[in-house]
Amino acid sequence: MKLEDFNNIDFNNAGNLPTPVKTVILSVIFVFLVAAGYWFFWAPALELLGQEKAKEQELREVFVTKKKQAVKLEDYKQQMIEIERIFGALLKQLPDKSQMDGLLTDINQAGLARGLEFELFKPGQETIFEFYAEMPISIKVNGNYHELGNFAADISKLSRIVTLNDLTITQQTKDSKDGKLVMEAIAKTYRYLDAGEIASKKKADQKDNKGKKN
Repeated sequence: MKLEDFNNIDFNNAGNLPTPVKTVILSVIFVFLVAAGYWFFWAPALELLGQEKAKEQELREVFVTKKKQAVKLEDYKQQMIEIERIFGALLKQLPDKSQMDGLLTDINQAGLARGLEFELFKPGQETIFEFYAEMPISIKVNGNYHELGNFAADISKLSRIVTLNDLTITQQTKDSKDGKLVMEAIAKTYRYLDAGEIASKKKADQKDNKGKKN
């Protein structure tokens, strides 16, 4: 086979072409068809196959995760029961709205019982959270070291949750010789919201969220 054989190819008389020339031409046509088939058909199919394999792997991982969760479902149920029990016990330590006055009286009486003199006992504005409200109470009392310590201990022993925050203790006067001290603090107490208050809170939150989206 010579190069001149390709210069005088007559495709109208392809049947009479030399065998080597036919072989080369058929090989070129075959390679072209394979390349075209790969480009137009196989490549997209292979890409789709890769995507489907990735999706299959993702679904397998989701299945394995769900299966593990299903196996541990009973454990999760027991954990939820325990969480609800603990939550209920904690909730019982919070008074409802009707009991707040009694709790404020208990805090005041705890100080008076220890011989403290109140200069300030002022409930503040409630802060509403998801299922409870927090009320700060500004307190300023006079007493000696032991009286103040016993008062703080009595507060911690109340059946309802009360915490003392931002606490400062100073001498009543600079030349005080009777050991009198002044304690200022923010007592915080909590109450749980009734069903109506919780519904109102959720409604207000939904309204706020809707307003932010718009």
